[in-house]
Amino acid sequence: MRVLIVEDEVRLAATLQDLMEMDGYTADVCHDGETGLDNALTGIYDVMILDVMLPKMDGFTVLRRLRAANVATPVLMLTARSEVTDKVTGLDCGADYYLTKPFEPKELLACIRALTRRQPELRSTDTLSCGDLTLAKNSFSLSCGGRSVRLSRKEYDMMELFMLNQRLVITKENLLLKIWGYESDAEDNNVEVYVSFLRKKLEHLHSQVKIKTIRMVGYCLEVPET
Repeated sequence: MRVLIVEDEVRLAATLQDLMEMDGYTADVCHDGETGLDNALTGIYDVMILDVMLPKMDGFTVLRRLRAANVATPVLMLTARSEVTDKVTGLDCGADYYLTKPFEPKELLACIRALTRRQPELRSTDTLSCGDLTLAKNSFSLSCGGRSVRLSRKEYDMMELFMLNQRLVITKENLLLKIWGYESDAEDNNVEVYVSFLRKKLEHLHSQVKIKTIRMVGYCLEVPET
């Protein structure tokens, strides 16, 4: 899952990014409200951590514009302010949770897990299943019957995205944004290479699940009917 962190305190932003990545998330960082809004409007993020006091555009305005654009990404607001009126403002703007600085890392991670559990497709589980395949989060392994292979981080992220969207076509553009991020220089060829890696591993596993190419569009999982 991909997290967007919008925080102008550089050291805190870096700490948050490290914390997210240690817990298995992919995290991108922005240091001002305008850039944060631009990134959030792509809709590629599963959760957003948003500070209130930001340069160029404050967090409340970012959130109002995000919700006005019908982007429903769960948002955890961070602020040094503890006044009830500020919390009410944040929640009324569309925040899902409000955390006051300083905070405990364990509390922040618990909040993120709670926000992802509210979305059925993002519920935190140790494994995902699709056809005869099982994807294990803790070991980054893909299994079929008695066979198992370990996936690289990007292979895992791509397979997770396919399995969370079974039989739905995922465009190359969305794969690039979700797996490599908004500011990456990765191109279509990068997607094709990793799809090839996954296909070889599916063949090694003797899985009946295939990654189908939808010409000029993208890819989807082809799962045999049971």
